[in-house]
Amino acid sequence: MLGWGVDRLRADMNRLLAMLFHQGVLDEQFLQLQQLEDESSPNFVSEVVNIYFHESEKLLRDLRGLLMDREFSDYKKMGTNLNQLMGSSSSVGAKRVRNVCVAFRAASEQNSRAGCLRALELLEHEYCYLKNKLHELFQMEQRRVLAAGVTYPPQPQH
Repeated sequence: MLGWGVDRLRADMNRLLAMLFHQGVLDEQFLQLQQLEDESSPNFVSEVVNIYFHESEKLLRDLRGLLMDREFSDYKKMGTNLNQLMGSSSSVGAKRVRNVCVAFRAASEQNSRAGCLRALELLEHEYCYLKNKLHELFQMEQRRVLAAGVTYPPQPQH
């Protein structure tokens, strides 16, 4: 019974990952990150992704702050923030977030405030979807590790 739970969690994780790849949310860079995880760094992927989340949220707040400023005209600063977000999204395999950053940067290069606002809304949506799905994946992984590590004391022989 114990092995079945672990196998089921692993299958659920694989289904979730397959869905995220099929939807284009993640790309092969995420798999490369997973390959760097081993016994010496068992939480490598979740640690890297949590750093990504922390940095991304700061960049998203900055982008929103820039766009909400009525006097806004610093599209170059916006481009710098977008380049950072694009690079870090690429490094963790966040394909759809990166792609929205590309479209957002194009709108900022055209000094299109309306285009930037639409792109920001889409970027925040894609980012939240990614974050929710990866948190779901990491929770499954934690349950799988816990289930795999559970041992029961031997039953006394009569």
